[in-house]
Amino acid sequence: MTRVTEQCGPGFAPDVLFPDWDPAMLAAHRDLMIPDCYNVAEGRFIASIHSWVIRTRHHTILVDSCAGNHKNRPALPRFHQLDTPFLARLAEAGVRPEEVDFVLCTHLHVDHVGWNTRLHDGRWVPTFPNATYVFSRAERDQWMGPAGRDGFNAGVFADSVLPVIEAGQTRFVEDLGSIGDAVQFHPTPGHSVGHTAIELNVGDAVGLFSGDIMHQPLQVMRPDWNSRFCEDAERARASRRWLLDNASERRATVFTSHFAASSAGKVTRTAAGFRWTFL
Repeated sequence: MTRVTEQCGPGFAPDVLFPDWDPAMLAAHRDLMIPDCYNVAEGRFIASIHSWVIRTRHHTILVDSCAGNHKNRPALPRFHQLDTPFLARLAEAGVRPEEVDFVLCTHLHVDHVGWNTRLHDGRWVPTFPNATYVFSRAERDQWMGPAGRDGFNAGVFADSVLPVIEAGQTRFVEDLGSIGDAVQFHPTPGHSVGHTAIELNVGDAVGLFSGDIMHQPLQVMRPDWNSRFCEDAERARASRRWLLDNASERRATVFTSHFAASSAGKVTRTAAGFRWTFL
């Protein structure tokens, strides 16, 4: 398992990211959050934007594809007109774009699909020419409509999803079901209408790729906290609870999308609820 980082740095202020923010939680979990996950000087969380590379016996798989270069995102300065060495970092991890067999998108938000495409001769083309891109049909239906032309995710479908559909390189989670005997999909709606968690099985070991079910480690202890971007509050909480229950009962490693530090860890059940430990 390899993490390929596009960027890592200060993100949202706590009361901006979490409508139910309670400062006592940061005080209670300082050792977990500081310095890797919370920037005290700026008063903001630290958020990582990265992909995970999975190599099975038969396939090379990329989970989520960050924000991408040269994308026009004026409403989201962190993602606007980036010029990062993401593909060079992917090469350092031993993967060339043409070697990727599957790109799995947990959902179709701006920071999870950007490297689906790259700019070539003035047009957007699939970055991974031999890959099958997999995402939920419900996500496709939502973002190809008016929601994809307005709001924070405006323009993302047009430049980062539609080109791979037009290239005939897409499959839907609902149709694919699994990839071989190692990778399975779990519907986890709430953050977005078609959000999907991904399960990896290697022998007796289990990995869970959580996408945006959680944005910061404090949500492990406070699974009732939704981010400002969760579309359906109750379904988001139910999906988060499913993840925590599943990870703790099966001793799974959870591979997160935005936790800083190692971005991976274990969930254990406690008398008070759950605890997170970074690997």
